[in-house]
Amino acid sequence: MTDLLTWFSNPARRQPLLRILVAAQVLYVLGVAGAGYATAALGEHVVLATTPIDPRDLLYGDFVRLRYTIGENPLSLWRGAEPPRRRQGVFMLLAPGADSLSVPVGVYDRAPRPGPNQAVLRAWVTNVYRNSFALRFNLERYYVPEGSGLRLEKASRLHPLRVHVSIAPWGQARIARVEEPRRGKEKK
Repeated sequence: MTDLLTWFSNPARRQPLLRILVAAQVLYVLGVAGAGYATAALGEHVVLATTPIDPRDLLYGDFVRLRYTIGENPLSLWRGAEPPRRRQGVFMLLAPGADSLSVPVGVYDRAPRPGPNQAVLRAWVTNVYRNSFALRFNLERYYVPEGSGLRLEKASRLHPLRVHVSIAPWGQARIARVEEPRRGKEKK
């Protein structure tokens, strides 16, 4: 039996393999893009309150690092058999609250079945304290046009930003848009 390099040196054998590899790469890129569009189109839309921090990065340009109000939770919201632990993947059940902002109903170690007007947001435990625990949602970074990061930070000092998030049925979440707080009757 000939060795592998001699087998691949024949162009008739190499060409089908190359076509399969190129097709796999194209399908992967289309799948990633399609998942993003499907999340926006098929996802449950929720609105979260947040405060931006760290609005500038020299390597990546302007972005807003978001700290969600639902990121800090009392242990009374925990619905798991065991206490939460750091780096644990969890599921937050959200329901509409005051001013159309979503509020947590409970945090589960397994995906709960959402009821009407409820959504499940995937999260990870970052810290566990005596009476509370902190979560991260992988939605903490939002890139903005050059020069607008500081404007968003200043606008949110009195009122939190409203972040519109789409959550796909398979659990993927993405930020649809960030809404600045309205100041009285002024126009944006």
